[in-house]
Amino acid sequence: MKAEIICVGTELLLGDVVNTNAAFIAKGLAAIGINVYHQAVVGDNPKRLEKCLTDAFAENDIVITTGGLGPTYDDLTKETVAAHFGKKLVLDEKSLEQIKSFYDRTKRVMTDNNIKQAMMPEGCTILYNPNGTAPGCIIEEGGKVAVMMPGPPREMLPMFEHQVSPWLEEKFGGEGKLFSKTINFFGVGESALEARLHDMIVEMTNPTVAPYAKPCECQLRVTARAEDEQSAMALINPVVEQIAEIYPDNIYGYNYQTINEAVVDVFTKKRLTLCTAESLTGGLIAQKLVEISGASAVLKGGIISYTNEVKHGVLGVSQQILDEKGAVSPECALEMARGARKLTGADIALSATGVAGPTGGTEQTPVGRVYIAAVSEKGEVVKELNLSRGRADDREMIRNYSASHAHNMALKMAKLFE
Repeated sequence: MKAEIICVGTELLLGDVVNTNAAFIAKGLAAIGINVYHQAVVGDNPKRLEKCLTDAFAENDIVITTGGLGPTYDDLTKETVAAHFGKKLVLDEKSLEQIKSFYDRTKRVMTDNNIKQAMMPEGCTILYNPNGTAPGCIIEEGGKVAVMMPGPPREMLPMFEHQVSPWLEEKFGGEGKLFSKTINFFGVGESALEARLHDMIVEMTNPTVAPYAKPCECQLRVTARAEDEQSAMALINPVVEQIAEIYPDNIYGYNYQTINEAVVDVFTKKRLTLCTAESLTGGLIAQKLVEISGASAVLKGGIISYTNEVKHGVLGVSQQILDEKGAVSPECALEMARGARKLTGADIALSATGVAGPTGGTEQTPVGRVYIAAVSEKGEVVKELNLSRGRADDREMIRNYSASHAHNMALKMAKLFE
């Protein structure tokens, strides 16, 4: 069973709104065993939408749309899809009552154009919307299925999860569902992974193996089709174990979205605490941890020591090191981490000092030269990085990569606490 996702809205084409709906729907369809080989975005134009529908139904059994179900003149998805199937629009009294109730509940005045949202294709399955004014619907005709949902994610997500997904699974389930396990790598790129695992990636069919590049890290997704999760994992886990033997030092975890998420999870499970002392990153190492729920159990605090005065006066970096070795040196990075750990009492301290550029570099310490240190009772380690690509926009890349390297160092240090 194949499906195509069409997201409707000129705002998506202009980049004013990020299209997160397609990713959510694609994951949901994979979970019930429906394949998605193509996605499309089209503006609020009925002729272009009709062409998209014609092309999509020529190749797919199911077409799922989001957007274009509002009350205004340019919201024409329902009208266009209904016309594609030769269906008239008729008033659905229950939809109208729910729209009126929504306005009463929110103490707003309903305008006449909202009645348009209660006009539904004859004979369709209506998807009532408790989170907004636009109901969705499903048309099933001639072996083809059109599913229409509103565009706002706060309305679309629960509609798909609670109504569309169960309907599709009941109708088209039984071909096996897709289950995945993601291997998280740090310090090895997508091209290196693909070259090393080329034969496995090309030859395997169930499970399949696919690399995905991310800034400063890489993911390898192992996916199997099976009737249930236990059967899928029986196919997936031997492949994961085989890959882990090839890269024992580059895998930082499994099924994480980001490395900062892994730090919070691992430190929470091990009951470890962390602190930071940051120069070029300006608090970014700590900030990326705070983005993850539960970071309060892990992060004790951080010091932004952007000047030598703070490095010396707050963190206790010796003036001799600052004078003789400089602020961008392994010795300074280590003393920054030691000072932060002493101040906060954290189990592990991280520090970062370097030149983010584009100015400030010298022959001895060029732009992109960074030192990351980690200090704990289990030991001390400092790493030199050379991150510049010689581009004017390197500054943010250098800062973000430095933070990621610090998080990876924290995970390696945490392994010593067993």
